[in-house]
Amino acid sequence: MATLPNPLPDPAASGLDLPPGSLVDATLDGPWHEPLLWYADGPAAPRDWADLRAAGRRLGLLPVLVTGGHRDQWPEDWDLCPDHTSYPGDHDAEEVLAGYWADNVEYVDEETGDAVAADGTDAADDDTDTWPGLAPVPAREAAEDADTVAAGLAGVIAADADEWLGGARIALVPARRSADIPAAIGWSGPMNHENDVARLCAVLRSWEDRYDARVVVLGFDTMIVSVGRPPATIEEARALAAEHYAFCPDNIDQSPPYDLDAYAEKALLNQEAWSFWWD
Repeated sequence: MATLPNPLPDPAASGLDLPPGSLVDATLDGPWHEPLLWYADGPAAPRDWADLRAAGRRLGLLPVLVTGGHRDQWPEDWDLCPDHTSYPGDHDAEEVLAGYWADNVEYVDEETGDAVAADGTDAADDDTDTWPGLAPVPAREAAEDADTVAAGLAGVIAADADEWLGGARIALVPARRSADIPAAIGWSGPMNHENDVARLCAVLRSWEDRYDARVVVLGFDTMIVSVGRPPATIEEARALAAEHYAFCPDNIDQSPPYDLDAYAEKALLNQEAWSFWWD
């Protein structure tokens, strides 16, 4: 079971002021027994996320921007796997990350054949095979409410979605918290890294609690998360970078400069948006 029972209501009878859109029940195994999400037929407007966050709350619906990406793959073509998705609350974020860390902390340099650690050093020269543990909560208080930060990011993306993502549309998902949105639809974007996205959602729940994170965008294999309380020191950013590497190794292994410390400084320090993609 991906989430606690929370069926998607009929948009026509919900009382919500929605643009024309489609219900999605297509999965990798055939039609699901109920719709997994609704999404609009046309481009998202900058206010859509904020408006539907407020209006959908009473119905147990959360907004997320969906993107077809440059391959024009929209949710009905995402190979959703709700039947293979467990419940995020059944998993412990640190246990999940520690397992990923052990599996991915080293990779082989194709040119030299040497084992290389996530920080770009020779894996034999340090202790990077030891999981460093969860990063502490940032010392700095959040400047804004988490949903306000998420709405701001969604507005920026929607205003120039073609440039950012190859287009974005507003969607509604029956979920009780933002971190559970991928599990609620059985999202398979990280399939080559994790077959059960609920395990990643357990980490997203932890980031909700520590960093005021919200899932703002989903694509076929991409995710953008808003961050209301980002790391404010390089030490905080480096501690979090280990979690990001475990969560999404492709962000470091397949993205320049292929260095965990550089990633911490450029992608995490004081950054109110985190982007992930899985090959």
